[in-house]
Amino acid sequence: MTLLELADVRAFYGRVQVLEGVSLSVPDGGAVGILGANGAGKTTTLRAVSGTVRSTGTIRFDGKDLHGLRPDQVAALGIAHVPEGRGTLSDLTVRENLRVGAYRRKDAKAIRADVDYCLDLFPQLKDRIRSNGSALSGGEQQMLAIARAIMARPRLLLLDEASLGLAPSTAKAVYQAIGRLRTESGIAMVVVEQNANLAFTLVDSATVLETGRNALTGSTAELKGMDEIRRAYLGG
Repeated sequence: MTLLELADVRAFYGRVQVLEGVSLSVPDGGAVGILGANGAGKTTTLRAVSGTVRSTGTIRFDGKDLHGLRPDQVAALGIAHVPEGRGTLSDLTVRENLRVGAYRRKDAKAIRADVDYCLDLFPQLKDRIRSNGSALSGGEQQMLAIARAIMARPRLLLLDEASLGLAPSTAKAVYQAIGRLRTESGIAMVVVEQNANLAFTLVDSATVLETGRNALTGSTAELKGMDEIRRAYLGG
């Protein structure tokens, strides 16, 4: 079953068109990567899904047309967006940040269980549970941003550059946790990532964007076998 479908999506910042007709589909429980150089339209594709940029074309989630919905309405359908730059609430503690992620929920017992799950998924946060977001390292802030999104119990997670600015060992730990989350929860994912080696540990397939258009689409195995992909994204 297709959970998210994009077809011929064009997106705009004011009068400037950034996406020239992007298409992709994400199966329920699947994980799809979006690769490409800076300025290719990767982040804008996620923003088109979450309703934070103006777009045309087809964007459907679980059969529902997302056009015309506000970002909060999109989120209420079960889409959680972890943007580039993390966006943790710096004046709130780790625990308070996590509870903000569950602000739409009323199931207090399940919320407490999910906080415990997030702290098990990211043990570093357990040690900083009373610390303000501003006191966390970059890696801890990224973990908190992902954990806060999990607290909404989404069906689809949009991850934008989760490894950006992180030390290699921290980025690997973050992706291992995301992989565990996918296995244990069945959450579908769209993963924007500059580090294709990391992305390919998580996603089943990927789309390569060039100047706002689909350039290549294939399974992880197919893309890893292409010379142009190895040279551009895998250091081969």
